[in-house]
Amino acid sequence: MTEKPTVLFVCVHNAGRSQMAAGYLRALGGDAVDVLSAGSEPKETINPVAVRAMAEEGIDVSGATPRLLTTDAVLEADVVITMGCGDACPVFPGKRYEDWELEDPAGKDLETVRSIRDEIRMRVEALLAELSPEARVNGT
Repeated sequence: MTEKPTVLFVCVHNAGRSQMAAGYLRALGGDAVDVLSAGSEPKETINPVAVRAMAEEGIDVSGATPRLLTTDAVLEADVVITMGCGDACPVFPGKRYEDWELEDPAGKDLETVRSIRDEIRMRVEALLAELSPEARVNGT
């Protein structure tokens, strides 16, 4: 792994789970990591309930744009975290892959999305502790 790891979060629409995870890793990891996110079938905009749930945490993901998953993004990443995109993500030797089984927040109410958000935060904090032990995790 490079000195400064790059993490790619992938979900189907790149409008909820992967955007929340990317928002947390950027906020908690600061300059210790580079963060990418993409989707196998990206939506036009981010899920507004996910935006609201993250805003409650003081993290603004409203300006993020869902992006199409590309081979280049996977090649650039040291760690690829998938969230329900199945076989859509290309696999390359030497990359670390994890699949986070998380409920899709699409069409869910704020209370449900908060629960998904909180699980994502716990997983991101654990990932950050592994990748960059010296990075300060805010709020923990």
